[in-house]
Amino acid sequence: MKKKGHTPITRVKNPEPNIDDPDWIVWAAWADRVTFEEIKEKTGKTESEVIKIMRRSVKPASFRLWRKRVNQKSIKHRKKFEYSRKEITSKIRKNDYF
Repeated sequence: MKKKGHTPITRVKNPEPNIDDPDWIVWAAWADRVTFEEIKEKTGKTESEVIKIMRRSVKPASFRLWRKRVNQKSIKHRKKFEYSRKEITSKIRKNDYF
């Protein structure tokens, strides 16, 4: 018996919803690679509006966890992310002996 050839489908635990879906904002807020600036560009929602949406949409414990995570990580804000990348690359260059 020969196996049928097909491309396997990669399943993602939390796939990206359609941008028109209200759940997209919640998904984007949790995603580390999506900044608040990108959310504003795509949906027109400001950071404070996203915070209000998250407060209404997720459980209180999840909201507290998300706020703590967003405040500790510098990648949700584009300027902080770019600054942290510059720090990392400068450290790599200092340690680069080649």
